[in-house]
Amino acid sequence: MTTAVPPLDSPFPERGPNAAADAATDQAPATAATAPRPRWERPAYLALLLGTAALLLWNLSASGYANSFYSAAVQAGSESWKAFFFGSSDAGNSITVDKPPAALWPMALSVRLFGLGSWQILAPQALMGVGTTAVLYAAVRRQFGPAAALLSGVTFALTPVAALMFRFNNPDALLTLLLTVTVYCVLRALDGAHTKWLVLAGAVIGLAFLTKTLQAFVILPPLALLYAVCAPTRLRRRLGQLLLAGLAMVVAGGWWVAIVELWPAGSRPYIGGSQNNSFLELTLGYNGLGRISGDEVGSVGGGARRAGGAGAGGGGGGWGETGIDRLFSANIGGQISWLLPAALIMLVAGLVITWRARRATDSVESMARAAFLAWGGCLLITGLIFSYMQGIFHEYYTVALAPFVAALVGMGVAVLWEERGGLAASLTLSATVALTAWWSYALLGRASGYLPWLRWTVLAAGLLAAAGLLIGSRWRPGSRTGGRLLRGAAALGVGAALAGPFAYCLTTVDSGRSGSIVTAGPAVAGGAGGPGGMRFKRAGAEGFRGGFPGGPQGATQGAPQGGFPGGAQGGPQGGMPGGAPQGGQAGAAPGGQGGQGVPGAAGGAGGRGARSAMGGPGGGLLNGTKASAEATAALRANAGGYTWAAAAVGAQNAASYQLASGEPVMPIGGFNGSDPSPTLAKFQEYVKAGKIHYFIGQNDGGTGAEGGQGARGGAGGPGGPGGGTSSAIAEWVKAGFKATTIGGATFYDLTAPVSGTS
Repeated sequence: MTTAVPPLDSPFPERGPNAAADAATDQAPATAATAPRPRWERPAYLALLLGTAALLLWNLSASGYANSFYSAAVQAGSESWKAFFFGSSDAGNSITVDKPPAALWPMALSVRLFGLGSWQILAPQALMGVGTTAVLYAAVRRQFGPAAALLSGVTFALTPVAALMFRFNNPDALLTLLLTVTVYCVLRALDGAHTKWLVLAGAVIGLAFLTKTLQAFVILPPLALLYAVCAPTRLRRRLGQLLLAGLAMVVAGGWWVAIVELWPAGSRPYIGGSQNNSFLELTLGYNGLGRISGDEVGSVGGGARRAGGAGAGGGGGGWGETGIDRLFSANIGGQISWLLPAALIMLVAGLVITWRARRATDSVESMARAAFLAWGGCLLITGLIFSYMQGIFHEYYTVALAPFVAALVGMGVAVLWEERGGLAASLTLSATVALTAWWSYALLGRASGYLPWLRWTVLAAGLLAAAGLLIGSRWRPGSRTGGRLLRGAAALGVGAALAGPFAYCLTTVDSGRSGSIVTAGPAVAGGAGGPGGMRFKRAGAEGFRGGFPGGPQGATQGAPQGGFPGGAQGGPQGGMPGGAPQGGQAGAAPGGQGGQGVPGAAGGAGGRGARSAMGGPGGGLLNGTKASAEATAALRANAGGYTWAAAAVGAQNAASYQLASGEPVMPIGGFNGSDPSPTLAKFQEYVKAGKIHYFIGQNDGGTGAEGGQGARGGAGGPGGPGGGTSSAIAEWVKAGFKATTIGGATFYDLTAPVSGTS
């Protein structure tokens, strides 16, 4: 590829002279991977990694146990190797989490080595963020040089949802790292048709499957097609290499599945999230194709299309409107979309510029094109699935897009900068900077009162940078003034593009994030969230943000606003699927304590309202209750004589007591309370054998023993998923054992039945 201006003005190295010049000098094209490293590269690279680590580790313990659902499984795995292997929610191995266990393993090993604590659980996640940055840098640098790699790394590190999820204990952190490694390996394989790199890519995808099941396979079609078409070797060898990579994927991801499926069901934990105790059912249903179609047995609110729902894409679901603009919507746009328009423009521009390369060569230019196809294909297919999936969808899923966006931005800027002497390239670069500044201005404006000076500064700086790039590129070639103008405009443009997401990142790390559903940055107008209850903690204040699907708009109040990083305000808001506005009732389910009811949650004497579901005193689907010192002491007393110190409906409730006491607590019904585990007969068998000390009921709105998880859309209620197992157990306990209040919670001593019962 040739440049239209002298290379001395460019921080991006040329990827080689034209073919004729190569032939004349009998030299191979120079590449960024083989070119001498500039003196500034190593310090800049080190600063990038240290800066990423500082951002992700800062104030890390403020999030506490983050998602207690996974933290409880980590705690269990640190005490029991069987729980470690299966990913059990408790050391008694009653049920697993609703994901395969690979993401839990690094955290469980950390806790086993250093003890239970917030840092021990979350630090491995932060280190994965640093690792992802390093892999992304290495991938981009090979073809586009250190400046492009540095820009990609900074863009990734300052993506708000990345700053959120690499400080959190959900599986998405490890998944994002593995997806990035996969693309890197495929690009290495393409550069010379190396079998070992392609096989390694397959093995990494297999490990990604053990992290978050079928989401790992989303990027396979574009990568496999790219290799099949573009690898510089004969077709038969390409297909053979792909088969070997597929075999490596099956082995790396299938060994654990085979063991679980062949293991006698009676001696392993129940597979959480399934209705038939099958990991394959979980993979293909609740965690697989059901996420696309919305047909998710055991889900809460699922993805059932709302009658008459219509969005930009013509579709709507219980988890938000679907359509091509979903990733730019009120509650998702600030997580990932700051540079998404720029990435899409860079993808088109990069393909246009590099399309001159022939397929069957390993030339520098063809590898540059392959890089655009790889990262761009992954971005497009993942983005489209996220945009149109009807099932469970949470804002933080979009972290999987972050490395794809960042890579395209760095690579695109590199090729456009090289071609900046041409009118088309200079116009594209200038327009992209202007568009990015305008979109940052729009996103910052969605958070009412959030740094109003910043949005205007970003807009002005971006427009000024766009004008400077356009004028500077038309200056006389070789002009010192023109070169200075270009470099100054480029620096200003990068600053304007990253200022908004950087502010969101600082707001994110300034306050702790906990609960099942979390989002980065401040609250935004019109953001309905997923069925969420992100709890933030700052300056002694506590509140909740995020609403339930179908809840009122503007349900994300509670995050810092008005200042930088901002003050805290909040309170439970939003409604469950189809729920009524705050304080009301909905469907056939009466809401407890003036909270929101949930359709189909006929859970006995008053289903729990939204207050408990949001993680209030009663605990619930999204956040567990806060275990009192008295309750913790009761659980620890004589705990060695029992397999489970207690049992509680729902994994979040059980997790809170387990983490506080350090003793196994059985989560009846799994995460949603809807899994048929254990059955009533099995639970009675456990009680008769003296394996469970207490049953913990609800202390707020009458759930637990008073009718199961009433706020969960059928979470164990009669007729709901799981056949009402949770409610049946709760009613049996209520009828046969006396209730005692311990530290504000309702405890039933299962070793002391009411006279005449058993």
